[in-house]
Amino acid sequence: MLRGRLLHIRNIGLCLLIALAVSAGNALADDNLLLKVDPHWPAPLPHGWVLGEVSGITVDPQDHVWIVQRGTPPVIEFDPSGRVLQSWGGPGQGFDWPSNPHGIHLDPKGFVWLSGNGSRDAQFLKFRRDGSFVLQIGHPAQGPASHDVSRLGRPTDIAFDPQAREAFISDGYGNRRVIVFDTETGAYKRHWGAYGDPPSDATQRYDPKATPPRQFGRPVHCIKRSEDGLLYVCDRQNDRIQVFRQDGHFVTEWHVAPQTVGMGSVWDLAFSADPTQSLIFVADGSNEAVHILRRSDGVQIGAFGQPGRHAGQFHWLHSIAVDSHGDVFTTEVDGANRVQRFIPTAMSGH
Repeated sequence: MLRGRLLHIRNIGLCLLIALAVSAGNALADDNLLLKVDPHWPAPLPHGWVLGEVSGITVDPQDHVWIVQRGTPPVIEFDPSGRVLQSWGGPGQGFDWPSNPHGIHLDPKGFVWLSGNGSRDAQFLKFRRDGSFVLQIGHPAQGPASHDVSRLGRPTDIAFDPQAREAFISDGYGNRRVIVFDTETGAYKRHWGAYGDPPSDATQRYDPKATPPRQFGRPVHCIKRSEDGLLYVCDRQNDRIQVFRQDGHFVTEWHVAPQTVGMGSVWDLAFSADPTQSLIFVADGSNEAVHILRRSDGVQIGAFGQPGRHAGQFHWLHSIAVDSHGDVFTTEVDGANRVQRFIPTAMSGH
């Protein structure tokens, strides 16, 4: 029996059965849901392409799915049915293409932003939708430098405030900070570390039994901005999400699978499609699961997934996105090298 907003999940073949009790205002459902993996998405790739490691994914306002992969072509745009619309990317004139692409995001004006986490990737790139170059922030360099505002440190993800013309970057595998730039000029604005304090490059190790670290671990693996203007930062190695106001003021932190050591549990996150973004889907590539949190208080109300390479399972789950219909998209690296789509469907007879 359901109690409150408790989420029960079990595997049924290719389906993930989710019994979800929600408030009437939650556009996800008022009843039980079936999150069904679509084994035929995307459509077969043209020209005999085979995906490499799919390190980043985002969905634009037209529900087109964009990925960046460690293969050729690096950037692929799919329509909602999974058909390839265009592809581009790679080294070119006037910019430093990352040696190991990592993240992709479209800003509210439709520009495509890309990062890399190779050993010398210390830049973020801005392109038009057709792949023509616009702007580079930072320059190739090596080594941590969490107070150097002229370059990044193997950055991972980016979020935007269109009114303030600000880009918030999770930075990253080399540095331990959030750093903010002007989206039009690339001018530096501010930066901060965990709890809104100044960042530090001092070595640390996560211990589930100890007091939570006062600094971000490496990598700072994602940053997402909610519709109400809060920033959610994936502190992957430290098994937590830290929440900030856009000026760097610390709001709260939530721990996810806090006994996870090694590579950590919080790899990426995405908000649900309802108007209040009431749920957070957290991709966990260590435990090969998607954790489902209530955004109001960070309480985990469910999870789905298990290790494996079959449809609906995960192997090195890396990134996650949600479209306007509530479809959940995941990507995998390290051999699985794929995109999966999970479709929410109203259940009948339950």
